[in-house]
Amino acid sequence: MKATKEPKTKFIKVRCNKCKNEQIIFSKPSNKITCLVCGDILAESTGGKAKVKARILEFLE
Repeated sequence: MKATKEPKTKFIKVRCNKCKNEQIIFSKPSNKITCLVCGDILAESTGGKAKVKARILEFLE
């Protein structure tokens, strides 16, 4: 039997520090991610894993 490979990328549920909006973001984004409500930066691309600036609530699979 072949072992199934787990994906290296995940989705992250975060809460905006400014307006407390909860949003689901990608763990390895190619651009900066802003809050859909207030426009505050939630995460920035680093070429790999995101530099998350918001509060992380949970990791989703």
